[in-house]
Amino acid sequence: MQTTAGTVINWTASPQTKSFPTQWSIAMDFSGFNWPEVLLAALSALALGALWYGPLLGKRWQALNQLSDEQISHANMKLIFAAAFVLNLFLALFLSLFIEIAMMMGSGAAAGAAFGVFLGLVFVAPTFGVNYLFARRPLQLYLIDAGYQLLQLALMGAILGAWV
Repeated sequence: MQTTAGTVINWTASPQTKSFPTQWSIAMDFSGFNWPEVLLAALSALALGALWYGPLLGKRWQALNQLSDEQISHANMKLIFAAAFVLNLFLALFLSLFIEIAMMMGSGAAAGAAFGVFLGLVFVAPTFGVNYLFARRPLQLYLIDAGYQLLQLALMGAILGAWV
């Protein structure tokens, strides 16, 4: 199977079952990616985070994390935002790939958003949950952080799905 992003996925079926792949090979060619959509999706996560962790839930998030205004003001925000952008770019790049594969079953912004939420519910929410349980973090903090991740993936998915 080849996606428009240039990713080629090959598999070899087992001779006994002739259905379940036993060998996989994936060749990544990033030249076919729509870089403007990936950059926009990554930037949209930063914009959403500015609202989510700013005027909407910022003070509550800060209190639940027991961070003082002084601690926040002494943070290296350039480094934090640069690292967050790189991580969001990575997320958007591979979300774009996964959405493109999923779009073989349908396309559009709604399908992309639904796929983003699906990934969030299946992979992000449970892993956050495990970490928050062992760290004994408050449920409200989990809901704020996991909620942001779900909305972030839905927003990125809608942008990427609309472009496919």
